[in-house]
Parts: sequence; C-alpha cells; structure tokens
Amino acid sequence: LPKANIPLPKVKIPLSVASSKLVGNFCNYESIGNRRFCLEALSTPEAVVAKDSTQLGILIMIFGVANGKETFNIYNEMIKKPSSPQLLKALKCCVEAYKYASLSFEIVFSEFVENPQTTNYDVTIIDPEITNCENELLDANAQAPRLLVGNRFMHYYIAMGCQIT
Repeated sequence: LPKANIPLPKVKIPLSVASSKLVGNFCNYESIGNRRFCLEALSTPEAVVAKDSTQLGILIMIFGVANGKETFNIYNEMIKKPSSPQLLKALKCCVEAYKYASLSFEIVFSEFVENPQTTNYDVTIIDPEITNCENELLDANAQAPRLLVGNRFMHYYIAMGCQIT
C-alpha cells in the first residue's frame, strides 16, 4: 500500500465524549493499523454508548459508507474538470472502485448481524479495489491530496470492519 506523506486532518473531539472501554479495546487490536484514527472515528456519542461489537460494527459500516460516498463525490467532481487522458482513466477507475466499495459496505451493513463470516470476506475484498485506484492515481502522477486521504481512510475503515467480525 503506497504511503502518502499527508498528515491526517485534525478532528475535534468534544471533551464530553470519551472513548468507551469497548472502543478502547477494539482500537488496540494490532490489525486495526491506525489506533489514532480508530479512536477519533469512534469518538462519536453513538460509538461511546455501543453495547457490543455488533453495534460498533454497524457504526463502522455506516462511517465507511459515508467516507466512501464523500470520496466518490470528490472523484466525480474531478472527472468534470479538464485533465490528461491518463488522469481521466485513473479517476474513472477510482469512481468504479468507490461505487463498489460503497455498495459493498451497504451490503455488509445489511448482513452484519446474520452472518459475520460473510461480512468479514465482503469487507476484505473491498481493499484491492481501493489499492487499484491508488495505483492508477500514482501512475497518472495525480496531485490530489484529498483523494489520497480519502483512500487512506477507506483502508482504515476496511481494517476496522474486518476486525469487528
């Protein structure tokens, strides 16, 4: 996975929202990859009051869908702007990857309670799509920090989604 030297945006966490024991334990799993992102992403009131891993997993899927749709919209806006054929090809690849990722997260959300093993697989197979998007952007020498951050966040949500199941 290519590493972008882009700092994570500062997320303001309300002082009244502290991490729950469930969130703290979950974000300590080594496979999460980025504990700081996990704690910040799950610092919402909904996550703090989650009673079990199922409720936490559902929230992660919701957040993953939201991140995917936001990043997808950025790609769609960039496609409308003049660009080189190689960049346009990369952007189209990424639009398809994010359509797939958003749909997959939505499917995972609906099956999460019924079949956690299938959920894990469905989350895992999103990652190569996002990696292909990143590789296309790198090949096109895209200067798009917002997109790289969106891709990185998607990888984090995927890692979190795989851990929760």
